[in-house]
Amino acid sequence: MNLLETCRLAFAALTANKLRSGLTMLGISVGVFSFIGVMTVISALRLQIESGMSTLGANTFQIDKYGSNNFSSGDRSRFYNRRDIDLFQAQRFKALMGPEVPVCLQIQRGGIAGAYLDRKTNPNLGLVGSDENYAASLKYEIATGRNLDASDVEQGRAVCVLGNDVVDQLFPGESALGHIVRLNGQNYTVVGTLTAKGTAFGRSQDNLVVTPITRWLQIYSRAWRSIKISAQAETAATFAARQDQAIGNMRLVRGLQPEDPNDFEVTSNDSMIETFNKIAATVAVGAFVISAIALVASGIGVMNIMLVSVTERTREIGIRKSIGARRRNILVQFLLEAVVLSLVGGLAGIAAGVAGGNLVALIMHVALIFPWGWAAAGVGVCTAIGISFGLYPAWKAARLDPIEALRYE
Repeated sequence: MNLLETCRLAFAALTANKLRSGLTMLGISVGVFSFIGVMTVISALRLQIESGMSTLGANTFQIDKYGSNNFSSGDRSRFYNRRDIDLFQAQRFKALMGPEVPVCLQIQRGGIAGAYLDRKTNPNLGLVGSDENYAASLKYEIATGRNLDASDVEQGRAVCVLGNDVVDQLFPGESALGHIVRLNGQNYTVVGTLTAKGTAFGRSQDNLVVTPITRWLQIYSRAWRSIKISAQAETAATFAARQDQAIGNMRLVRGLQPEDPNDFEVTSNDSMIETFNKIAATVAVGAFVISAIALVASGIGVMNIMLVSVTERTREIGIRKSIGARRRNILVQFLLEAVVLSLVGGLAGIAAGVAGGNLVALIMHVALIFPWGWAAAGVGVCTAIGISFGLYPAWKAARLDPIEALRYE
């Protein structure tokens, strides 16, 4: 008997018991589905986060009252009692860092509606109060006109720079420069527009208007407002030193004593990605444990089904041995049946896991992805399950005495 004939017999035996084979494969599919689904979502989120982090300038870190990587509500709630970072502190910090370190001050209000003549936007614009370093810090480029400058901030001018989505809605086919737009009941003169930047974390980065932070605070008051600060080191080599310098300067402007802990958070792209990776690793371990239990149970099911199959086909094994089949042929046939059961179930689980994971990613407005590495690992695990749990039934079938097998009723 050649290998092709052995494969044909193995597939014929599986198709002869469709219900039993289907239920066995279903158990394996569930275990693979749970793990691949979770890893697909995690991989999609990680890719989106890394892409979103790339929208910030290189070697950039942020200083904030709350911090950007405190995911639990318990962490955030304990920061509410901290003092706000006010404009005076932020501007003093900026002066201490010096001109060689670009420092950007930011504060934002959402749910703003824009209007020009009879054209209006939905009330979903972000009105950003910032300074002359906003475009460079967030890696925006000026499409037309100019950026905000230091004199705009110093004098609190009613000027603004429009994001690309706002330009498309209020000024389709015409220049926005020099026109006056109305935002939340206030008039602003357009001095520049930004090039399109696309989406990050499922949200448009072009649906915004940037105005001097001093003007923003005049309109919306300075009470209960905490400013977010971004700073950019010259190179990767100076990043750590600049971050340490920033912490020292921030402690100085906050009036902290040497024994006082920091009452602000310093975060960077790497720290946010590291925090996400820790959470993702915990979730992955949980999914792995659940999947491992399901797969071991499924493997026991494969062994049980194959042992039943050996018992049912004892006379068949005896006949095949009597006409020349060797132990190796019988072993390969039954082992192949176990591997096929596991592989088909695993492939179905992988397909369902990728589809389910991407469905969740789609709902979360995250880019779709196919986790090739995890899919390959799933195929390998299912093959190992088939071999491990199918080896004993296959060995038992191969060891049957042909005379005793022919006598079996």
